[in-house]
Amino acid sequence: MTRDPASQTDVDAVILDYNGVIGLQPSTAMWTRLADLAEWPDGHLPSFQAAFWKARERYDAGELSDLAYWAYVLGHHPGPRWLRTLRDADTALWTRTDPHVLDALYRARATGLPMVLLSNAPAHLSNLLDATDWRRELMTDALYSARLGLCKPHPAAYEHALAATGVTDPDRVLFVDDREDNCQAAAELGLRTLHYTGQTATLAEQLLPTLTGS
Repeated sequence: MTRDPASQTDVDAVILDYNGVIGLQPSTAMWTRLADLAEWPDGHLPSFQAAFWKARERYDAGELSDLAYWAYVLGHHPGPRWLRTLRDADTALWTRTDPHVLDALYRARATGLPMVLLSNAPAHLSNLLDATDWRRELMTDALYSARLGLCKPHPAAYEHALAATGVTDPDRVLFVDDREDNCQAAAELGLRTLHYTGQTATLAEQLLPTLTGS
């Protein structure tokens, strides 16, 4: 795809986080449903979430299987059917997307701006994201922690993503993430960064300054 010079940004590529940028954060009702499926004690959602996140980085990095991860969360091994139920409900937490963000990305992609997805995500979620229309239509490549064997903010994650953009100068690449620590790590490698806090207009201005009038 050839970029339209009249609508080019001052960056040559963008690296995007998924959850919290493209993907919407789970609602309390979704968390509660997962806790119920895990047969967690009623009214103890904070303790369930603490258990959920305790081994999550290892799961996202591919160090733990679905079974091993949920055994850590529950304190015992779930049976095969229960495990599938938990994994699928867990995955459903992270598959809703923000239509306003996608609209901005589609407009930017139409100018020829290369986009690479860089997400901390376990294997099953990675496979589902790869099968979505927006992933195939928007992203020139997608890198997931479970496949890389490491999570952001490890420097190597950004190095892999930069290589995937095909741009050699990190100052010509914008990194977008909803976590400040991930942005800081990217900045230390010379990438431009946008700490995304839900302001779609700000994202659009960074990707489409000519089209948005900035």
